[in-house]
Amino acid sequence: MTTPSASFYLWFIGIIVMIPLVLWLFKRSQLGGHLGGMRHPAPMRIVSSLPLSPSQRIVTVEVGEGEERRWLVLGITPSSITTLHSLSATLPSTSTQAAPPPQDAFHQLLNRLRSGDKREG
Repeated sequence: MTTPSASFYLWFIGIIVMIPLVLWLFKRSQLGGHLGGMRHPAPMRIVSSLPLSPSQRIVTVEVGEGEERRWLVLGITPSSITTLHSLSATLPSTSTQAAPPPQDAFHQLLNRLRSGDKREG
């Protein structure tokens, strides 16, 4: 029997070292991320989180990009995730003239009370 030469051992060690390196590079590449299902096709971020109890919370999540962007209000428990509300997060068109900011009911009521106080006083 012949003993393997030093170059055989160097090639063997080199190939063994290259396997994890190639797998790591493949995972980081565009192709590897989509095949493994590790990357999301659209960005996702947590907008806010409200703990209700140690095991329950409400989370608002923004998903998608551009015109397809949505906010989801999710109820999260240890056994399930439930969509409580879904809201389109698209911005109004900038081509139209800027509308005055909308006033909520409380603001309108406060203005009416203020104008009523001026008339009475």
